[in-house]
Amino acid sequence: MALLTACDLSIGYDGKTILKDLNFSVSSGDYLCIVGENGSGKSTLMKTILGLCNPISGKITTGDGLMRKEIGYLPQQTAVQKDFPASVKEVVMSGFCGAMGLRPFYNKQEKKEAFENLEKLGISGLSKRCYRELSGGQQQRVLLARALCATKKLLLLDEPVSGLDPKAAFEMYGIIESLNKETGITVIMISHDVLSSASSSMTHVLELGKDYFFGTKEEYDRSGRSVFKAFGGDKNE
Repeated sequence: MALLTACDLSIGYDGKTILKDLNFSVSSGDYLCIVGENGSGKSTLMKTILGLCNPISGKITTGDGLMRKEIGYLPQQTAVQKDFPASVKEVVMSGFCGAMGLRPFYNKQEKKEAFENLEKLGISGLSKRCYRELSGGQQQRVLLARALCATKKLLLLDEPVSGLDPKAAFEMYGIIESLNKETGITVIMISHDVLSSASSSMTHVLELGKDYFFGTKEEYDRSGRSVFKAFGGDKNE
């Protein structure tokens, strides 16, 4: 059963259509990379999936009991967000806010899950540290732990290695691969480099543009499109 389906989807912002008649589906356990040139609509599509932008036409539906508020999201960080004066634990725990409703306090199970997610990402020893004092790679791990607190089914990752040095980027791709393969969590990731360390683990590719492509990694390789090296990300697209 499809976890997420886009049917005849047209998206854009400020009255401008970026993509028309987009069709694709994501099943439980998939690892989908979204690639494309600057301005092709990658981030706009992700915001539409999250319900932050309304489709111009068509629709996105969820299955397998998935609700929009149960999607874990790791956005691109702004300079202000990188300087956020909260503890690592506080940032990670905030991932539960969408599921809390009017309840004012975190419960024991949520605190337990937050610690487990910190352990999964190898940063449990940083729980009392101030978030803004961490390195870029450590901050991304914290935000990924936060996203995991919001979901057990689907992670949306917008350029998760943007601004990281090669070693930290390699480690982040390895963590994402492990989460996908070992826990079965579904991953939809915007990537500017389809030939990166993520290429060996992704199962599907969605290349955006006027002549978009959606299919398995093997189909993408056979299509001849994978000759491109890199596309720069644009958080405003």
